[in-house]
Amino acid sequence: MKSSLLKTSALATVFGLGATAAFAADEVRFMCYSDGNECEVYEDVLSRFEADNPEIDVIVDVVPYQAILENLPVQLAAGTGPDIAKVTDLGGLNQYYLDLAPHVDRGYWESAFGDTLNWYRGAAGGDGIYGMHSQLTITGGFVNATLFEQAGVALPASDASWSDWAAAATKVAKATGTDFPMAIDRSGHRVAGPAISYGAKLFDDAGDAILVDDGFTAFTQQFVDWHNDGTIARDVWAGQGGATYQDAAQEFINGELVFYYSGSWQVGRMDKNVGDFFDWKVVGSPCGPSGACSGMPGGAGIVGFEQTKHPKAVAAVIDYLAQEDVYAEVTARTRNLPAHSAVATKGVEFQDASPAAADALSAFAADLSDVSPIAFAYQGYAGNRAMYGITVERLSQAIVGELSVAEAMERASSDLKAALEETK
Repeated sequence: MKSSLLKTSALATVFGLGATAAFAADEVRFMCYSDGNECEVYEDVLSRFEADNPEIDVIVDVVPYQAILENLPVQLAAGTGPDIAKVTDLGGLNQYYLDLAPHVDRGYWESAFGDTLNWYRGAAGGDGIYGMHSQLTITGGFVNATLFEQAGVALPASDASWSDWAAAATKVAKATGTDFPMAIDRSGHRVAGPAISYGAKLFDDAGDAILVDDGFTAFTQQFVDWHNDGTIARDVWAGQGGATYQDAAQEFINGELVFYYSGSWQVGRMDKNVGDFFDWKVVGSPCGPSGACSGMPGGAGIVGFEQTKHPKAVAAVIDYLAQEDVYAEVTARTRNLPAHSAVATKGVEFQDASPAAADALSAFAADLSDVSPIAFAYQGYAGNRAMYGITVERLSQAIVGELSVAEAMERASSDLKAALEETK
């Protein structure tokens, strides 16, 4: 780690010993963001890697998530990016990725990570190994169970619809004087599952992206209506501009929100910050008129970049994190769902997780079986980042009344057409 390198360098300067060895090491910079404690855990386990590989120094640069979304692509385009990063635009940044295949055991990687490897291959496809899926996530609902109990309202059944949950959350909010019945993160990824459950196909029969169809429009209309009648906390979507991300986790933690639709990456945050303030639980993804009850899979991965001066060192670092024992340790300590098949099969005993957090993670894992194939295809689509951005911008304009729903859908279709033309 960086501190170890500084100490070694200082000693070498003072005593005039080992300076050549200290500065001969390959310096690998790892841009990392945390949903919880991920960067802290990576820094710890990579200190052991460094001890076994003194020729490699790994510097973990912790940054806000927004820097990954906005700054990293600019840096990569300018040739000034890091050697390694934790990313969520899995296929969209493929043009910059380092192919790890020449440096790792392909058989092991294909067995361990399976179909998630396709998420990193982008539009070009192929059989390269470009990233290790470090956090498998799924979207779903968090509920304040204490508020339901105080209101004397039963939690809707596991096959309840979005309309059922909207009605129940509204009833609870009114009975308890809670500020907001529902909220959904301001994210195109987050509303994709609900849209699919309302019948959105997102792709045509040939597999080409379309985004807008009758199902997507039906969800948009419902989403706008819920904002207008107070069912959904308005400021999460209406209080931001462009495609800026905004969550409502703090409102849920503060007890101001009955039902919060986000994802499994929030479990650690809830576990840490809610404490015994109230009882909370995960209820998965409600069902839509189409009969689907789909969330969106996703998560983050560790990738290397072609522009690195140390490709073998970069591959060695990522391959170390991909080994079953290390991957299992990181998963347990960060309380994330594993994408590594062997780790998932053996199960994970999450460290320092309260009973509520353990139950929540189990609930999210069980909900993976309900994810629509459309959702998996969308997550692996190289152009999904553009589609997410279009979704957020146009839905927000419909929510604030700048555009009608029909106009927003027309603009979204035109936006996607332009984005696809630009890509081609």
